[in-house]
Amino acid sequence: MFEFLAQPAGFDIGETGLLVFDATQPLWRALLVGLGNTLRVSVPALLLATALGTLIALGRRSKVPALQTFGALYIDTVRNVPLLVQLMMWYFVLVDWLPDSSAAWHLANGVLLSKGGLSFPWPAHGADGWLWSVPAQDGFNVSGGAAVTPEYLAVFMALSIYTAAFVAEVVRAGLESVPKSLGEVAQTLGARPHQVVLQVVLPQALRTMVPALTNQYLNLVKNSSLAVAVGYPDLVSVGNTALNQTGRALECIVVMMSVYLLLSLLTAGLMNWFNARHALKGGT
Repeated sequence: MFEFLAQPAGFDIGETGLLVFDATQPLWRALLVGLGNTLRVSVPALLLATALGTLIALGRRSKVPALQTFGALYIDTVRNVPLLVQLMMWYFVLVDWLPDSSAAWHLANGVLLSKGGLSFPWPAHGADGWLWSVPAQDGFNVSGGAAVTPEYLAVFMALSIYTAAFVAEVVRAGLESVPKSLGEVAQTLGARPHQVVLQVVLPQALRTMVPALTNQYLNLVKNSSLAVAVGYPDLVSVGNTALNQTGRALECIVVMMSVYLLLSLLTAGLMNWFNARHALKGGT
């Protein structure tokens, strides 16, 4: 039934990450490249969404009116605009508003941003061993280092910013579930405000936050399938190409469904493991 996965793919993939791929390699390897691209954008987006959502939640709980207002506006705006619309917005901003590669913005030392994507330093092996390859302007292009495409950046930004709004509400609810007396006791013992949050309130709030955060992480992984809308070659995009090439619609869809099911089970398993470890520590 799935023997067609061993036949040559017959198509190239524009962005392969760390894997090497060409049209003569089998279809299963093409799908593996698509899976790698899905993970390559989902994992960093998950980390950024968690960090950004936590900061927004803390801002909403702060005593600074500007931070409270910004957090409320961010959450109400981002959560009520469909993710696909935000994805398209980021894509057109990146390809229309950014300068050409010949006039790339220098964001930092060796970090360049243009319509060609984001270039940044990356280790490379040469005659003298491993060295840092730093991007530099080379005529009309940027050479050296590593780079990610505008399609990758659009998916990454959309997933991160959209999910962060939901994570912020989960974190805020978790923080508010912790009795205020715990923080007051810590302050009485001489703890500073940031120590109260990081060492007292957050560890206690994790018990209620983890189940809800798991749902948001699962949604992020599944929402990454929208990357096909901007041409980012994730699992769905490569699977659709394989479907059109082979005509094996049912088999290709089953493969994609199975992979997303495994990713979801793996994510849920890791979060349950983390929750169990945290609950064990909290009970001692």
